[in-house]
Amino acid sequence: MNMLNKVPAVALIFWIIKIMATTVGETAADFLSFNLKLGLTNTSLLMAGLLVVALLLQLRAQRYVPALYWTVVVFVSIVGTLISDNLVDNFGVSLTTTTLIFAAALVVVFALWYASEKTLSVHSIETTKRELFYWAAILCTFALGTSAGDLIGEGLGLGYVKSALLFGGLIAAVFLAYRYAHLNAVLAFWAAYILTRPLGASLGDWLTQAPKDGGLGINTTIISGIFLVTILLLVVYLTRQQKEPEPIANPAGR
Repeated sequence: MNMLNKVPAVALIFWIIKIMATTVGETAADFLSFNLKLGLTNTSLLMAGLLVVALLLQLRAQRYVPALYWTVVVFVSIVGTLISDNLVDNFGVSLTTTTLIFAAALVVVFALWYASEKTLSVHSIETTKRELFYWAAILCTFALGTSAGDLIGEGLGLGYVKSALLFGGLIAAVFLAYRYAHLNAVLAFWAAYILTRPLGASLGDWLTQAPKDGGLGINTTIISGIFLVTILLLVVYLTRQQKEPEPIANPAGR
């Protein structure tokens, strides 16, 4: 069934909310697992359940609804983080292996998506099938970004600030390649989307980890709260903009 496009325009505010949602994914997962002592398994089950509910509501909508869309993104961010953390911490899978697994999973999703729809563009998410492919790809990017970010950060021993600068620089390089070197728009979008995950995670860890570990030691509750409130305010702004009627142009000669 055809619908209006179900995802937002890719503009600056999109990337701001996305990075904040990514940071929340990192800090909220830690808060629930460690501060509330739910543990990785219980936290994963709880967040997966909430994600399913939010995703079902999103799929039922016939157009882009900012509150629904970004709620799903926040839950996908948390669940993607937890999938990677569970494999590494609970099952002892190496970060190298999880990075390869999620990269392969993303390639498979893209291949199936393109074979079915002949496009990977996010500007034409107008059917339920395309939206399912879209959210599957989004989940893979969050899990891949988590594993790859941890692998690079730990393997190179960069620390949180240098890791954030590295991933921020890579995102800037993708933008410049798109803007001035005619990099394919679809490739540029997905490359930047993957890279914003480790960028947000590095920022989250820098803000919340103990000073002895290279962080600022700010409580995860405070950081998660600040970022969630900021996301909420931006979503309210987007919702109000969406509801504003288009201005009526004056007829020529009047």
